[in-house]
Amino acid sequence: MNVHSSWSDTIIALATPPGVGAIGVIRLSGSRTFSIVNQLFPSRDLEMQPSHTLQVGYLRKGGEILDEVVLSLFRGPKSYTGEDVIEISCHGSPYVQQQVIAACTELGARLAYPGEFTQRAFLNGKMDLAQAEAVADLIAADSEAARQTALKQLRGGFSQDLSRLREQLIHFAALIELELDFSQEDVEFADRSQLSTLINELNVATARLAQSFKLGNVIRNGVNVAIVGKPNAGKSTLLNALLNEERAIVSEIAGTTRDTIEETINIAGILFRFQDTAGIREHTSDKIEQIGIRKAYEKIETASVLLFLTDVREAEAEEVKQRVKELTEGRSVKPVLVFTKADLLTAAELANWRTIQKEMEKEWPVLLLAAKLEATEVADTVDDLRETLYKIVAGEGVDTEHTIVTNARHHAALLQVQECLREVRAGLDNNIAGDFLALDIRRCLHYLGEITGQVEVDRDILGTIFGKFCIGK
Repeated sequence: MNVHSSWSDTIIALATPPGVGAIGVIRLSGSRTFSIVNQLFPSRDLEMQPSHTLQVGYLRKGGEILDEVVLSLFRGPKSYTGEDVIEISCHGSPYVQQQVIAACTELGARLAYPGEFTQRAFLNGKMDLAQAEAVADLIAADSEAARQTALKQLRGGFSQDLSRLREQLIHFAALIELELDFSQEDVEFADRSQLSTLINELNVATARLAQSFKLGNVIRNGVNVAIVGKPNAGKSTLLNALLNEERAIVSEIAGTTRDTIEETINIAGILFRFQDTAGIREHTSDKIEQIGIRKAYEKIETASVLLFLTDVREAEAEEVKQRVKELTEGRSVKPVLVFTKADLLTAAELANWRTIQKEMEKEWPVLLLAAKLEATEVADTVDDLRETLYKIVAGEGVDTEHTIVTNARHHAALLQVQECLREVRAGLDNNIAGDFLALDIRRCLHYLGEITGQVEVDRDILGTIFGKFCIGK
């Protein structure tokens, strides 16, 4: 997307999804919005109508009626973009929508670029950059946790946290800069002990925000879970049980699953993408099965969680532990060991495996599941597995009342802030000159401001951010 040199253009775009529907909403924003639509709306003079009103009538192009519409009028600066905005609610025919858009463009409107409405809102001071990015996150939210975190950021929760940090730093930066103006008098306006305390507080606050990105990334993008193990270990049965439907073919024939099957499950507001892979075995002459095994290894590479399934009747604890270590070594994937068909064990065998389970749980989560994965007195349940998976990625739960960083750009900036704070701390400890101290503090302020757009943000960065939006937003 281009960051335009001229913002005097009046832009137009379809704000509702393309395709047939009951209604479609077409949005215009810019200085000529009212004059353009006025030429198509003979029912009344829109220039004379108050803001935040609805007007019903026909849109006409020459003598031809385009459609009967409802116009929503918003005069700047009290609008989404801060400019004059009109939203045309017309019938949901793609043909009708295109006719209306074409009529407006003929009168001087131009088609909007992706995210241009929200970009104008940012440039006109209606929201900061972090809030603007939250708009895109809210549109893309596909779980309750994602909706809540995006909504909190859109309402300015993250921005308020950053604003408090910046204000405190700005205060000390100003005092240190003042010292430089009176350097010949050898005066000290900034209390170094108070600055030291503030740096400690800021370090704790930014560290908490940066660490929240681990959970925030999960909330925003979901969790990839690879279900792996030997043939006939019960991988497809497990996927079907998690889904509560017969999604994967189950049979006693080894190698039934040849390709990966992917399904998404919402567990307590977080999306988990389960990938049922082909059974992994060392030797097979079946070329199709070989391809499936290779794909299984590829899925392990991209997974955040590895469900390693083993038929408990054929399992050797040390062998399983060694295999899991081989599959996870050098990878940022968290394993969960699942021993299936535990209800087919004798009482003595089950008691022995419960002891083994407790020992193995010192390293990883371990579950003993029944053959058909229904609840039994002797086995763990699929609900236990769901709870285990949730705790692995979200701990005891997602607290959306506190700020959770979900954006990689914000996370990178926070890491830069932490580095600058370490340099300020080192400067204080070594009693460096005020001009060098001020330089490090200014760098902190720059990276904090880069998140919210309180400093000038590179045009390419803005283009990348808003280019990810849909056209009508």
